[in-house]
Amino acid sequence: MNALIAAAMKPDFPAGIVAVISDRASAAGLERAAEFDIPAMSFSRKDFADKAAHEAAILKALDEAEADFVCLAGFMRILSGDFVRRWRGRMINIHPSLLPSFKGLDTHHRALANGCRIHGASVHFVTDDMDEGPIIAQAAVPVMNDDTPETLGDRVLKAEHQLYPIALAQLVKGQVRMSGEGLSVASGEGSVNCTDETLIVSS
Repeated sequence: MNALIAAAMKPDFPAGIVAVISDRASAAGLERAAEFDIPAMSFSRKDFADKAAHEAAILKALDEAEADFVCLAGFMRILSGDFVRRWRGRMINIHPSLLPSFKGLDTHHRALANGCRIHGASVHFVTDDMDEGPIIAQAAVPVMNDDTPETLGDRVLKAEHQLYPIALAQLVKGQVRMSGEGLSVASGEGSVNCTDETLIVSS
């Protein structure tokens, strides 16, 4: 979230942050958003009778904020099919692995346990199935011989901070979209951006 806010503050970035929403009132991101005068709100699941009511409140907040896209970042709840379909092609998520490898949790531990030499992060469209949506962009991070899940995770997180704004900008500018067949379709040539430790490949 911090990376997206920082990117949105640049004059040439094609999107702005209209709201930050969390399901935890204690989420540090809410306070961070408020520092930049971004509307920040929380909807705790325990305050609602059921999942449908909880999601309805979030959808209403998104409508009132006049959001065009939704970027998930650390939102650990599984959204219903109705919610996902409402935002089909306009909701994206970032995941700490090179999908389709290592869906779900403990990705860094699993990458090391499987002897991977390359790990990374993926930005993908959100679909009904967890971490299954079409991939928009990925960042590859080398695995070092002395890596622990923590050290590897730190490097992947740095890559995520570079990757997410790139993917969001492409989506907003219409350079990538989700097709009717559930694929990520690019309208232009692919781009490769190299940093000190990361290779980012986007549509």
